[in-house]
Amino acid sequence: MTSETRNFEPISPDASPRFAEIATFMRLPRVSDPAEVDIALIGVPWDGGTTNRAGARHGPREIRNSSSLIRKVNPATRVTPYELCRVADLGDVSVNPIDLMDTLGRVQAFYQKVRAAGTVPLTAGGDHLITLPIMRALGRDRPLGMVHFDAHSDTWDTYFGGFKYTHGTPFRRAVEERLLDPKRTIQIGIRGSLYDLHDLDFAIEAGMRVITIEEFYKLGLDEVIAEARRVVGDGPTYVSFDVDGLDPVYAPGTGTPEIGGFSTFEAQQIIRGLGGLNLIGGDVVEVAPPFDPTGNTALVGATLMFEILCVLAQAVAAAKAE
Repeated sequence: MTSETRNFEPISPDASPRFAEIATFMRLPRVSDPAEVDIALIGVPWDGGTTNRAGARHGPREIRNSSSLIRKVNPATRVTPYELCRVADLGDVSVNPIDLMDTLGRVQAFYQKVRAAGTVPLTAGGDHLITLPIMRALGRDRPLGMVHFDAHSDTWDTYFGGFKYTHGTPFRRAVEERLLDPKRTIQIGIRGSLYDLHDLDFAIEAGMRVITIEEFYKLGLDEVIAEARRVVGDGPTYVSFDVDGLDPVYAPGTGTPEIGGFSTFEAQQIIRGLGGLNLIGGDVVEVAPPFDPTGNTALVGATLMFEILCVLAQAVAAAKAE
């Protein structure tokens, strides 16, 4: 393999200790051209869709810092993603902190370039509204399936007198814009108090498979994984992980925590169970470092990014082999 085609590797701790160097995702090189990589790790430092506790704009920076703790090999699946494909840090999307609609356009344009390069994006948010413009770039030719980890369905309609774009509305908009196939969408861990008994009606009536936290524990991990695989099938599928899907004992640094959630270990198990699916991208969102001075939530975000990276790398390698 020539130097021009050599896969990127994280900086070795033998060359530089993990607390040194400029922070990048997984200590990988920073590149500017998505065509240089198979999988691009991207930050979207924006939380203009947040309706209450802001702070997720700081997520990408702290996830980068915490990702210095992540090593190269997944011990459970034996996957080394950097051996399967080329992975690097593509930096942050340029966002407008005071103009929501401008930011949606900026994010969509950035990911259209990533898609045009044939590159698979894995994103650190940012609040959950960022997934909508990402889907506008990735799902324009064919609606995507989705495995969605969250305490909330994020299919509300409007906020404050009719405004349609918040972190609680992205997947309703994505269905309306035919970017997301609701019948190939599964939502895992839904819980928390509601504004109205009909808050989940849109998701259910559209055909989404909604697994509440009560059903999650009734089914068990193996059945939840099997159901996720059944729902998304073999079509292109996106993985979106809101850290408030976790119980806040594991991820207190988030904008809308809900007690009674699943554990970090259970999340890892389900993500690993997605190996072999036709995965075309993913994100980890709603890490809000100001609400967790311990840094643990950022570490959770970095570790979940690595788990998603492993299954994305398997998908990319399988596509290359075809």
